[in-house]
Amino acid sequence: MFGSHLSIAGGLHNALIEAQRLGMGCVQVFTKNQRQWRVKPLTDEQIALWREHRRQTKIRDVVSHDSYLINLASPDAENRRKSIALFREELERCEALEIESLVTHPGAHMGEGEPAGLKRVAQALDRVHKDLPGLSVVTCLEVTAGQGSSLGARFEHLRRIIDAVKQPERLGACLDTAHMIEAGYDLTSGAGCKAVLKEFDGVVGLDRVRALHINDSKTPRGSRVDRHEHIGHGHVALEAFGVIVKHRAFKKVPKILETAKAVAPDGRPWDVVNLEVLQGLASRGAGRGRAKRPPGKNNKKAGT
Repeated sequence: MFGSHLSIAGGLHNALIEAQRLGMGCVQVFTKNQRQWRVKPLTDEQIALWREHRRQTKIRDVVSHDSYLINLASPDAENRRKSIALFREELERCEALEIESLVTHPGAHMGEGEPAGLKRVAQALDRVHKDLPGLSVVTCLEVTAGQGSSLGARFEHLRRIIDAVKQPERLGACLDTAHMIEAGYDLTSGAGCKAVLKEFDGVVGLDRVRALHINDSKTPRGSRVDRHEHIGHGHVALEAFGVIVKHRAFKKVPKILETAKAVAPDGRPWDVVNLEVLQGLASRGAGRGRAKRPPGKNNKKAGT
């Protein structure tokens, strides 16, 4: 089940149309402009168009990513207030659109320290969960690259948030291959990747993973610099990607590309090229052979 993060320009439903055109089985979207605090409520027409195109395209597996502005760990009272309000809005939009998974970065402690930051995240989640009882949306805490004071670069951070909230069943996880290697986890080989997944299973549980971000990394292991790269052109081993796309725990988990929307040297969209590489790895099995790489690169800065 492979897809990509696609644009909602011109209407949310356009991401579904593009996903179908590119032959994808799933898709990730923002449900609003991710760079703005204020957002107009979804209209009945927008919701109806979205649901109609879900039926037409038969794309059932959709993941949403929340706004990059949100910081549930913020020690600043005003930023925290706005972050909680916007996160609540993100959940409500997902519920209206029948999107069952919302990916979020745990936030940044802004110099207050990890224990204080993680406590604030759990408290914020408890507050939103109390305000919105009965929602089917699961919040997926994403592993981060660990830049600055960001939380989530260690699997233990996710575990501590899950253990601290009053409704842990409303939390899942999102693994990002670029973020994991940038945070220091060994995805430089198939064997290293297997060990990383075993560690995650022991700390958080592979059964909590509801979304996978399949990205290569421009920066090396342990860099703590978040820069996505096209598959096979960065520091994540193709054998590691093979382990992930073939893992039985992830068979029904959406595998989402967040790489640059550029044109590859062969004239095809990079999304198509990257998906071809991943599908080749999936069909060959983990660590057996090398997937064909297109010659050269034509990248723009990729998303996070």
